[in-house]
Amino acid sequence: STLAAFAPFALLGLASMPSILSGNSGIDLSVAPLMGFVNAVMVTRLLGGPLGDPWFAIPILLTIGLLVGALNGVAVTVLRFPAVIATLCSYFVLSGATLLIVPTPVTAPAGNWSEALAGTIWGVPGALFSLAVPILFWLVLRRTTYIRNLLSVGDNEVAAFTSGVRVGLTRVLAYALGGLLAACAGIALTGLVRTADANISQTYILVALAAVAIGGVKLTGGSGGILGPLFGAAAIYFLSVLLTTLLVPSTWINVAYGSALLVALLVNSIGSSTTKKGATRV
Repeated sequence: STLAAFAPFALLGLASMPSILSGNSGIDLSVAPLMGFVNAVMVTRLLGGPLGDPWFAIPILLTIGLLVGALNGVAVTVLRFPAVIATLCSYFVLSGATLLIVPTPVTAPAGNWSEALAGTIWGVPGALFSLAVPILFWLVLRRTTYIRNLLSVGDNEVAAFTSGVRVGLTRVLAYALGGLLAACAGIALTGLVRTADANISQTYILVALAAVAIGGVKLTGGSGGILGPLFGAAAIYFLSVLLTTLLVPSTWINVAYGSALLVALLVNSIGSSTTKKGATRV
């Protein structure tokens, strides 16, 4: 269904958002390969096995995402690696690990529970659950002090530190949250494609960044919300559908993604410059 195909786009956009909101050029390049790795582990190691039941498989997969994200956060916050370098390392490690697990595409066991994510659950589209649970989780987080602290750190980490915010912990948790959402994307992707393929995440690499940029999230951190990446993901998804309908070759679809990302970055940059000039005048 359309909603099932849209879910990985939306969840990847959301997965890219927390690290960016934390500031310090927090672009996470590893969310797409993490989604692919979760997909590979789910299909080859869990579904059809003793841990294939959703009550076991989902916590295991979410824990994988959480740990990978937290390791990225530690590399950025504790080891002081630039975010792009740290997550690029994770990108290569995850891509290599996925290729080791699935050197050739593997089909998921027929009749497994993940198929309902692209079908219906209790008469409701399964993809709605894939999207609703992470979104509700984020909305719950917004009622805590964490999101306020995250935006404060992204806007001005010195001011946040002097006001008592634990800057390092807040950033590590932001990357962990991104990993958790990337794992959700991997589960949704498995329900959609019902296979594991080491190359499948390549399609979504630009999607994650483009969704955030198009959605108007401030790429320098400190400003943004959940609606922006969802809107950006929807724009990218419908662009993909349009180009596919017009029989545009897949290579040109990536060109379109890259062009959309470039335009979004330019608009974002102009908007940031205008805001700074306005603040200076004030």
